[in-house]
Amino acid sequence: MVKKVDHIGVAVQSLEKALPFYTEVLKLPLLAIEEVESEKVKVAFLQVGDTKIELLEPTSNESPIAKFIEKRGEGIHHIALGVESIQERMNEIKSKGLRMIQDEPKIGAGGSKVAFVHPKSTFGVLFELCEKKGMKG
Repeated sequence: MVKKVDHIGVAVQSLEKALPFYTEVLKLPLLAIEEVESEKVKVAFLQVGDTKIELLEPTSNESPIAKFIEKRGEGIHHIALGVESIQERMNEIKSKGLRMIQDEPKIGAGGSKVAFVHPKSTFGVLFELCEKKGMKG
């Protein structure tokens, strides 16, 4: 079902302030920065071996990331699992009694199809299912 850990999402107040730690201290290559308007967030992807770190900066106080930071502070927000056939994976998860945050995948950063499993169903961890463009399925 799961192909790999695609990325780990980290909520930050400011990409400008956080990026130097990742690029200068940890020496991670910065792959891309983009805005995902539908989620009111600006993201930066950094490469760590075969996995990425996604820094998430809210662009609005109404952003789910802004609300997360307000409630819990900066830090790990989610773990994204690379999958094929995201809708099939969602249906399978729901059939096992777990709760999804949305009923249909939506478009995330890089044009990926994404959907989140509610953390109340996963022992407090927010998991994102992530189907990249061009994956079989």
